[in-house]
Amino acid sequence: MVTFRDIVNHIQTLPPLSPNTLRIRDLYRDGAENVNVIKLIRLIESDATLAANVLKFVNAPKYGFAKKISSVSQAVTLLGTEIIHGIVVDKAMQERLGANVSAYGITNIQFNDMCHLQSSMIIQWYSIVDMRVAHFLAPLALIMELGKLVIAKEVAQSAYTATFRRGLAEVSNVEAYEYDLFDTTSYYISALLFEHWNLDSRFVEILKIMDFEDKKAEERMEYYRDILDVVRTAINVKGILTQKSINNAVKKVQKMKLSESTFLHVANRMKRMYEQSKGIA
Repeated sequence: MVTFRDIVNHIQTLPPLSPNTLRIRDLYRDGAENVNVIKLIRLIESDATLAANVLKFVNAPKYGFAKKISSVSQAVTLLGTEIIHGIVVDKAMQERLGANVSAYGITNIQFNDMCHLQSSMIIQWYSIVDMRVAHFLAPLALIMELGKLVIAKEVAQSAYTATFRRGLAEVSNVEAYEYDLFDTTSYYISALLFEHWNLDSRFVEILKIMDFEDKKAEERMEYYRDILDVVRTAINVKGILTQKSINNAVKKVQKMKLSESTFLHVANRMKRMYEQSKGIA
């Protein structure tokens, strides 16, 4: 079976991110609030694929803009530099990792839906509580699941794909299942990916404690983890905004002493929109 050492070795062999991505990353060295927006727009526009991905993201139905957004500058203005950073990193990392999550019993389209909905839930729900925190966490929510791409690839290259999928189908807690098999979880692997590519160290810290509450961390980082835990409970590989997953997320909202009704309003609205977009009755 695949081991933690196999996964670490795989990460260490991954090539650097593209030069354009690295230039964009460097613009964020002093924080998203200090990014030179003109330079950011020019760098995105210089990469036709990246520009197309940004426009595809901003024009998704979940954002509900009345008119089609046709320029990168409009997208940056509407989404903000934090979320734009998440889109850039997401596409760059997926390009290096190769997107095939069939080992988890879902399609690449479902995986992308899951990641985008997690980010959207942070914006739609937590911005009501704290706009600044929501904008900080939204890009992390978009890319925190990418460790699953590494696990899926390692499993696919082994002789245990069918065994992995059968076992996954029988459990309710995906992270506990990952830990039983690999002595780690996909979120911790995401943290290792971030370290490998010298991405935001705060994201690394949050991801490393997602499934390891015994690890010491600043109270603020633990609170960020709890917010993301609500989101991944409502939207995950076992269920995307199902009634069961929403109910489980509500319990965690209550534990955080946040408004249950506010969360439910957002979650149920997102559920309706998602089901309509997929033609689910």
